[in-house]
Amino acid sequence: MNARTEPALLTQLSNRHLDALEEETIFILREVAAAFERPALLFSGGKDSLVMLRCAEKGFGAGRLPYPLLMIDTGHNFPEVTDFRDQRARELGAELIVRSVEDSMARGTVRLAHPGESRNVHQSVTLLEAIEEFRFDALIGGARRDEEKARAKERIFSHRDSFGQWQPKAQRPELWTLFNTRLAPGEHFRVFPISNWTELDVWQYIARERIALPSIYYTHQREVVERKGLLVPATPLTPPREGEAVVVRDVRFRTVGDITCTCPVDSTAATADDIVIETLAAEVSERGATRMDDKTSEASMEKRKKDGYF
Repeated sequence: MNARTEPALLTQLSNRHLDALEEETIFILREVAAAFERPALLFSGGKDSLVMLRCAEKGFGAGRLPYPLLMIDTGHNFPEVTDFRDQRARELGAELIVRSVEDSMARGTVRLAHPGESRNVHQSVTLLEAIEEFRFDALIGGARRDEEKARAKERIFSHRDSFGQWQPKAQRPELWTLFNTRLAPGEHFRVFPISNWTELDVWQYIARERIALPSIYYTHQREVVERKGLLVPATPLTPPREGEAVVVRDVRFRTVGDITCTCPVDSTAATADDIVIETLAAEVSERGATRMDDKTSEASMEKRKKDGYF
């Protein structure tokens, strides 16, 4: 192999790998459309849900998405992401359903321990209320098994009981891509079509498909403070603590979520190709490097999932 043929061969192998992942995702998205009466696709405007949308476009045709988009909004999301979410839904001609944790707070079904408590964990309550309101029998999510250990335990078709709970010891086998989609009244499934993708796969696919993303995924200057090994954005929701110095850094977000628990990382990556190179060198998972609420045990995340979390 000479210097000229090696890059071409690597690109060919990469495309074969991405083609296989894309094919599997499209197959799963079509299975959901065929097997369930009232499915919905969880759509935050983040990179993983945008990858699923691209696969859905290829699987069903542009403008022919067979299920609505659903977002559970904490009210503390980055405006760059929610604006992009709305724009992308309009471009697709898709129905966008947004349900807010603030509405659950007004109903009294969510009560914060204190005004500054993160609302992220309370999304499960609002999600279960949306499932009951619309009688959804399947929710398609963008979780990947490489994100953290509790998610690595979950099946692609993850059964939830009538209380919306996940029982990790009672999961159904998934042999030869045969999915048991049998439901009793009140039960539903969470389906994760990109379970077998990694963060690197996602960014390589974004680069190949030229998928547009919210601007905060790429390098920009932002005021941050250093706290417990993380770069915490300096915002009205996450103000500096006594003794902390606010600095301006070149950063980007590896994952996006509630402002109160999502941190950027140092980066000058301005394109998806740049981020692929950074991801190859990363030594910490995206959630481990960027999520304040994931500085907890695997058991804690597993409990949240049992309670109805994504």
